[in-house]
Amino acid sequence: MKSFLFALGLVAALSTSLTPEPSISYFTNVRDLRSSQPASQNYFAVDEEIWNRARPDLADLRIYDGESQVQYALSEQRGGTSSQEASAKVLNLGSVGGRTEFDLDMFDKNTGQIGEYDRIRLSLDAKNFVVTASVAGSNELRANSATQLPPATLYDFTREELGSNPVLKLPPSGFRYLHVKLSAGILPTQVKGASTYNLQETKAVWAGVGSCGSPSQIARTTVISCSAPLYVPVDRIRFQVDPKQVNFRRAVALDASDHGYGGGGEITRVRMNRGGTAVVSEELDVPIVRDRSGQLKITVDNGDNPPLAISGVQLLSVERRVYFDPQGKSLFWLYYGDSKLDSPVYDYARFFKADPAAAQAELGPGSHNPTYRGRPDDRPWSERHKAVMWLAMILAVIVLAGLAVRGLKAKALSS
Repeated sequence: MKSFLFALGLVAALSTSLTPEPSISYFTNVRDLRSSQPASQNYFAVDEEIWNRARPDLADLRIYDGESQVQYALSEQRGGTSSQEASAKVLNLGSVGGRTEFDLDMFDKNTGQIGEYDRIRLSLDAKNFVVTASVAGSNELRANSATQLPPATLYDFTREELGSNPVLKLPPSGFRYLHVKLSAGILPTQVKGASTYNLQETKAVWAGVGSCGSPSQIARTTVISCSAPLYVPVDRIRFQVDPKQVNFRRAVALDASDHGYGGGGEITRVRMNRGGTAVVSEELDVPIVRDRSGQLKITVDNGDNPPLAISGVQLLSVERRVYFDPQGKSLFWLYYGDSKLDSPVYDYARFFKADPAAAQAELGPGSHNPTYRGRPDDRPWSERHKAVMWLAMILAVIVLAGLAVRGLKAKALSS
């Protein structure tokens, strides 16, 4: 019985594969990599050559200094915003000369301090309005002298289906109190609250990929066909619309189910003047949710409106950068093209922080790795010897059956 259990354990062990390890001879492709400033942080951008030859998730990228790996960090240059909103207490809410005024107390009870802020979001129970907000800051409530901050325009175009904006944009501020005056159009009872936050913005780095054809009109829709390199990710669609065409909002749909695209969005442009107050707003980019690139059909729903004067559509890919520390050296080698590898786990990546002054390294042309020999068959023993495994399983069943029969006979004799 012990021998039988040992055999089963051996079969299980042979069925287990080991985690693939990197080796220079296992990579199909190689490029030389030259640091432009060997004493400081360097980076290079992932290009079409790498996308076409490496794993789709870039897990098989490896930088070598001779036979030794050089640690790196992969970073997407998406930019974006980060903020944490905190409630601001509304004080002295009322009407002065038919116009709503109130104070905001910016003291945060949770942190016990006044944080820096540059955005105020008002909660307004109102629709279809355009108002101007004037703002003054001070560290004393109802101070005789206060610092006048830039005015802001708040609006809601529900009737026109052109969106809304309840946010006051300010320069970075740290006043304890803000005094807000709204122009006619919002009643005190419609002011339901306020919150404050400091918006941290970093700009994304985009690169154009592929190409798009001319728009065509099909019934109430505008259709654009685009094509991008198969393995280069596409993250955004940017529309170019005649500047003379204003005050529109259109739904945008993406159709490329065979290529992993999904989602959609809308594009809008607002240029309005209500009661002497100008409203300017524009968003002509649509994000893409995708797995890979290829053919893409873009449909703009015009509804009952005239078609947009679209002069161009561009596919954009956010730049992916590989950061590394040359440690005084100038020449390295970038290897890729091993589908079995998982992403490396480097301390450098765990504690990575991009240096704004990082130098861009120079990548040589891609070429086949002259030392490539291919990864040996690292499938589990059981996968490579299926006939033996089936024989072992059949023998195991026979042995178990024999043991069961012998047990039954022994029980019959004893009774």
